[in-house]
Amino acid sequence: MPTPPAKAPTMTESLRALMTGLIDYSGLFPPSKQPMDKATSNYARYLMEPNVFALGRFICATTRLEELTTTGALVMPGTYATSGYQEMIDAADPWSVSAVIDGDLEACLDKIDLFNEHHSHADHGRAKVDAIEMRVTTPGEIDDALDEIPEDLSVAIEFPREIVNGGDARGFIAALAGNDATAKIRCGGLTPDFIPETEKVAEFIVACAQAGVPFKATAGLHHPVRSVHPLTYEAGCPTGTMHGFMNVFLGACLHHAKAIDAVGLLECLNETDASAFTFTDEHAAWRGHKIETGKVIRAREAFGVSYGSCSFEEPFDDLKELGLL
Repeated sequence: MPTPPAKAPTMTESLRALMTGLIDYSGLFPPSKQPMDKATSNYARYLMEPNVFALGRFICATTRLEELTTTGALVMPGTYATSGYQEMIDAADPWSVSAVIDGDLEACLDKIDLFNEHHSHADHGRAKVDAIEMRVTTPGEIDDALDEIPEDLSVAIEFPREIVNGGDARGFIAALAGNDATAKIRCGGLTPDFIPETEKVAEFIVACAQAGVPFKATAGLHHPVRSVHPLTYEAGCPTGTMHGFMNVFLGACLHHAKAIDAVGLLECLNETDASAFTFTDEHAAWRGHKIETGKVIRAREAFGVSYGSCSFEEPFDDLKELGLL
């Protein structure tokens, strides 16, 4: 008989609330850039591991959905997988996939329809694209896109990098208000110039809160607390001061709950001392600014949705080093 998955790690209820469903797995994308077979086997393994409560969607470019079908079907639920966990795989929910629009929107939506139809059959491996992510260059493109996208797909809209990093994203965010769509911010990249200043991240989060628009993030959030790290996995690669996912998402939760104002949010984003963040079963806090666990749950559901990471393991390795697991 196969050994069942290990018991979930011990952590406080407020940290679990912050982490639940937080990390969308983007192993196909830089800097990890795993081949499809490795990324799909990783995702299947993460679904069996104790930290699965933090795992969100599998992120895949729309033009690679056929490859996902061919390579990933063997480890998706409902297939003839031979991993030794067959009963558990058969009983699992379909994979939840977020498709990144990387071509003509109409053509990409057709590919998504074909993928969902194919994987609605158990013998093909059960999976469903239930979310899409796309970039726009002007606020006007947002209305046009939302008119074309089916209502059963969650939508995350990424704005031009120069708008977020050096301009004013409020016009883009205003175009999302009332449209049941999510704003997306890129927090890092392969070189330091892709990392937005904390002031710009704070402005983005505050503008989303004011407009009642939820947000997700991507890139550069492998580590819990703001700190200097290599930006890729290559020897001699550039380093940069990376944003911390606790800074961003606990800060967003505190701001959503009106426990800190815009100035406090900026200070939280700039925090580099891990001991400034504390978690108990009853509340989470940053330098004495507290938020009840129930409000963390509500803020995560309604406001700070998730972030894409090409590593699902690094965040937990760091949390363990910090003594939070």
